[in-house]
Amino acid sequence: MKSLKSGLIVLSSIGLLFLGACSNGTQAGNQNSSPTASPAASKPESSSPAASTETAAKSDHSKSSKGGQVVESGSYHLEFVPEKEDNGTHLDFYLQKGDNHEAIPNANVTSQIQLPDGTQKTLDLKYDADGKHYTALLPGTTAGQYQVKMNADVNGEKVNGRFSFNK
Repeated sequence: MKSLKSGLIVLSSIGLLFLGACSNGTQAGNQNSSPTASPAASKPESSSPAASTETAAKSDHSKSSKGGQVVESGSYHLEFVPEKEDNGTHLDFYLQKGDNHEAIPNANVTSQIQLPDGTQKTLDLKYDADGKHYTALLPGTTAGQYQVKMNADVNGEKVNGRFSFNK
């Protein structure tokens, strides 16, 4: 009887290993619970997050509408789009609220950026009324991974999101 139980445990363990090995290697996760956007979604050309598995009646607010990385923070929708330029990286940050993603024009937005060499840089983002987003230019062309923390103050309420991108 003891060897039968041991055999079943070994057989089920092997079955789980095969099941794990047969998966396609992608992990579906709920981006709403993650404070950091996935580095794989840091490239604007491959930025559409996985569709929500919730009922079809609900819209998926974590989808990218501007081609960037998305973080949902409470009732806020944060979207970060880095674009390479000759003299640096143009940073676009969309700060929106509610189910209809209304732009918030009166926030105080700063970014704390960790450069690939480990140094820190802080940038103030200015609101672009035409594009309904905040923008700044990160000077420099150093290759590597950049870690970005966006800090927004919306009428005294703090809203933060973490992102990353490779250059």
